[in-house]
Amino acid sequence: MTTLKEGDKAPDFQSKDQDGNEVQLSDYKGKKLVLFFYPKASTPGCTAEACNLNENLDKLKAGGYEVLGVSADSAKRQQNFRNKYDFQYPLLADEEKEVINAYGVWGPKKFMGKEYDGIHRTTFLIDENGTIEEVISKVKTKEHTDQILK
Repeated sequence: MTTLKEGDKAPDFQSKDQDGNEVQLSDYKGKKLVLFFYPKASTPGCTAEACNLNENLDKLKAGGYEVLGVSADSAKRQQNFRNKYDFQYPLLADEEKEVINAYGVWGPKKFMGKEYDGIHRTTFLIDENGTIEEVISKVKTKEHTDQILK
């Protein structure tokens, strides 16, 4: 799916979070970033993944990581998702799919025999200098923190 790989420069981006705040990659300069893309707010797999990261945020921060979620949902839907589960990190409302396309995670998917275009659940670990350390394309939603900190 994505052509980005370990050692590549992470594509710069500028987008708005659930509250309408501008967020860009440069905001995380000097920090490590868990940039996770998920298909749709409030669906079972996405909820499991986002909750796993939130429950283990102290561990991730101890490892030097900040967390940022991205989907093509509206700001309102992201806000509802964040508030319902009390996520302690921002969610980008990338309705124009600018960040999603920059990271190459949009494309054909299959579900129950149907083919459609959507977001491939993918996580990018980005180092302090904006370089991709790892691309996790086989995300285990309930054990995602363990995949990141292994």
